[in-house]
Amino acid sequence: MMKPLLVCFIALSALVSSALADDNISVRGEFIQGGIIIGKAPSGTKIFLNQEVIKLSEQGDFVFGFGRDAEGVIELSIQKPNGEIQTQNYEIKKRDYAIQRIEGVAKKYVSPPKEVSDRISRDAAVVAKARTSNFDEPMYASGFIWPAQGRISGVYGSQRVFNGVPKRPHYGVDVAAPVGTPILAPAPGIVTLAEPDLYYSGGTVILDHGHGLSSTFLHMDSVTAKVGDFLTQGDQLGTLGATGRVTGPHLDWRMNWFKERVDPVTLVGQMPK
Repeated sequence: MMKPLLVCFIALSALVSSALADDNISVRGEFIQGGIIIGKAPSGTKIFLNQEVIKLSEQGDFVFGFGRDAEGVIELSIQKPNGEIQTQNYEIKKRDYAIQRIEGVAKKYVSPPKEVSDRISRDAAVVAKARTSNFDEPMYASGFIWPAQGRISGVYGSQRVFNGVPKRPHYGVDVAAPVGTPILAPAPGIVTLAEPDLYYSGGTVILDHGHGLSSTFLHMDSVTAKVGDFLTQGDQLGTLGATGRVTGPHLDWRMNWFKERVDPVTLVGQMPK
């Protein structure tokens, strides 16, 4: 059985600040490991993160994020339509990650037999391809809600130990709830993956929110969304289940900004009571 996770969430309030002392440019979020930053700037502005161009919508929306182990100082620069450039440095705040020990995981998921190695590789390739989309529409800008409600049984960044065997860190937030609980789109998006049975993650859906920001929903009992579907916030995409590598029914909600694995909780805050 899954042991209780003895860790408290970091205070991940949705901070709203003016990053560059300009009333026309806003940034909300926290510069922290796993953090997601959503901003707004006048049309015609150019945004640079460590001198790399960040996509800006016609409405001036932009987004970027930081991985679990990001560290050091990043440089955020904004070039206004008149050519003026403002630059500010931010130090990425470090987080303390728990170790979560989980017993009772089926042996085939801890040490997969050789005959399933090709299937695992194919699954990984399908998921990676689905995350290469880069839609122009900033669907993330309308805000996010929890896709399901229940007990938090796993948090972002925790080191996982299955049956005593150390594995990769956990990159999502786990919501434990009964099988069949509806899973809703946390924000508008386009479905880029809808698979009923991947080896590790079982029923899996990827919903792209634009500009490289996507949500992934794992261990689903049923998948009703289809690739190419446009979902609005609150639309159902399937039901919660116990498929793939699990010890009980739950939703594993993950988010990516391109290849960076980011923390959904930085967008939605604590689970409503």
